[in-house]
Amino acid sequence: MAAIELDHLTKVYPDGTRAVDRLDLEIADGELVVFVGPSGCGKTSALRMVAGLEDITGGEVRVGGTVVNDLPPKARDMAMIFQNYALYPHMNVYANIAFGLKMRGFDRAEIRRRVDKAARVLGLEEVLDKRPRHLSGGQRQRVAMGRAIVREPQAFLMDEPLSNLDAKLRVQVRAEIARIQRDLGVTTIYVTHDQSEAVTLGDRVCVLRDGVLQQVDRPQVLYDRPANLFVAGFIGSPAMNLVEADLVERDGKLTARFGPHELAVPAGRVDASPRAQRDVVLGIRPEDMALAHGAVPRGATLDVAVEIREDMGAEVFLHFTVDAPAVGTEALKEMAGEEAAEAAAYQHGQGSAWIARVGRGAEVREGERAQLVVDTRMLHFFDPGTGEALGDGRPVTLARAAAASAPA
Repeated sequence: MAAIELDHLTKVYPDGTRAVDRLDLEIADGELVVFVGPSGCGKTSALRMVAGLEDITGGEVRVGGTVVNDLPPKARDMAMIFQNYALYPHMNVYANIAFGLKMRGFDRAEIRRRVDKAARVLGLEEVLDKRPRHLSGGQRQRVAMGRAIVREPQAFLMDEPLSNLDAKLRVQVRAEIARIQRDLGVTTIYVTHDQSEAVTLGDRVCVLRDGVLQQVDRPQVLYDRPANLFVAGFIGSPAMNLVEADLVERDGKLTARFGPHELAVPAGRVDASPRAQRDVVLGIRPEDMALAHGAVPRGATLDVAVEIREDMGAEVFLHFTVDAPAVGTEALKEMAGEEAAEAAAYQHGQGSAWIARVGRGAEVREGERAQLVVDTRMLHFFDPGTGEALGDGRPVTLARAAAASAPA
């Protein structure tokens, strides 16, 4: 096993495309790190440079402290697992798993020991004599993993290994990958475009956009404290609700105002000068809203008209429109992927399409009005110009005069 370090790793293709731009990252020995982002963000290019399958334009890849830039793939002691399995159809499972060891000249007894061990770990003992065409998709993926495990490499490199599986099987195999990686303790880089897959698998997750690392941290930190609008929109399903808002000071307290709505901003959530106002982007996650019951706190409710109700079994999604400008619709399409693109397409004039994620006992129906209570402790604020996160101790410079904050 070995730590992997990426030092200003850069990839520029002959046509001038900068696929990876000065990527800096340290992956600890035994850690599972996930690269995630939309198509074309550079995650696969970065993985292939680590594997030695792509030439490095700039920077270094170090494995166990040794620079491997000029080493061929076979000399890097890494096992790569692809999305298409790459199994030999004329060989049985045992032969497929053993093939790499046989080519490297291992003796028969050692090959048997390693294959039997991998088969036990992966639950393949009953299918060692079968050929790939007789296996399920999940079994084929486990055979591909077995071929990597028997090499006992310094690192696993996984490129979208679950993309060919159906949704139910993806969940099952994802859990198996997590268990196997934990049991073996092998340093692993895992590439996916699926943010749900990323946050459930990774010890840490690296969010990439246009070849640039946006944020790397534990999944919960990415969710709770996204560094910018891109991360906020990409991590979480359904995506974070975003809207243009004014941050207003009244009686020494801050209020977020958007359209006809106002929400009180808890003390300390945003560090701002009093007696002023500024434009911000306000973010609220769907699960941080709930249907009001009984008395509700002042400055923490939204009165909305429910347009679509989606019963999801354990929960209900309520779709409604906030009468305030949407945030960079075209930018969000690129930033947050397909889900945000679909939401952006569902806009009414200058309004913003939002979703509340509430309990399955919600009785409100389509066409009815609902009062939603917002957990204002979980409000997110972003700079509309740079997209960078504000709040949680990060200063906000309020630019407008105090008179602008007076009620209309």
